Amino acid sequence: MNSSPIGMFDSGVGGLTVLKEVMKELPNEDVVYLGDTKRFPYGTKSKETIIKCTRDAVEFFITKKVKMIVIACGTATSQALEEIQGIYNIPIIGIIKPTVKYLSSQKNIKNIGVIATTGTINSKAWEKNLLKEMPNINIISKPCPLLAPMAEEGWVDNEIARLTIKEYLKDVDNIDKLILGCTHYPLFSKLIKEEISPKTEIINTGIVIAKYLKDYLSKNGLETSKSKGKCTAYLTDLDCKFEKIANNFIGKSINLKKAEM
Repeated sequence: MNSSPIGMFDSGVGGLTVLKEVMKELPNEDVVYLGDTKRFPYGTKSKETIIKCTRDAVEFFITKKVKMIVIACGTATSQALEEIQGIYNIPIIGIIKPTVKYLSSQKNIKNIGVIATTGTINSKAWEKNLLKEMPNINIISKPCPLLAPMAEEGWVDNEIARLTIKEYLKDVDNIDKLILGCTHYPLFSKLIKEEISPKTEIINTGIVIAKYLKDYLSKNGLETSKSKGKCTAYLTDLDCKFEKIANNFIGKSINLKKAEM
């Protein structure tokens, strides 16, 4: 048993889609959430900058004595995870490999769509990991750079968001699964469903990560002994719309603090 908290970070509100599912799947676990709102967005930054941001986040979590870290960010997962795992001894997981593991356990998948930030798509991390486990599939990748900034503004269900998603997904068809490769994108799930076939399964990485995390903690004896968990959220810049979006999406108030990084 280990009652230390789980560390989880993203560039902003996107990681809330993972946090919500983890809180649902693991209600007894304490979570320390870090939103790097000062340096948002990550999707347009260089790999070197992403690695620096991720290292800063890990160092922050070490001061909070977390037992493991979830990189709830598609861009940081695709561009920094492997290097960061080689530096620190603490368990660190991202959103790609657990999702690939989930998909590879299924049958009759021929075509997979991936939508993500420009940085994630350019890294080809999803393609590399998917083809390693599922060499016979066809992958359609599509950068959707406007969605994460729109999510940070709370524009997830208006006409601008609807038209933007319609434009991004107009060529993404005939797929069995659609991976939301940026954790901001599940905030647009309602609009995304309107633009794709009802036969296409939308893969919310937050749901996959929550189930993977529960299994990981159990197998490694890291479950908490607490009866009820709590979440504390830190932001690198408090002057943003995070609190309003978080409260609406999570459904309850989150204690926000300033992260000194």
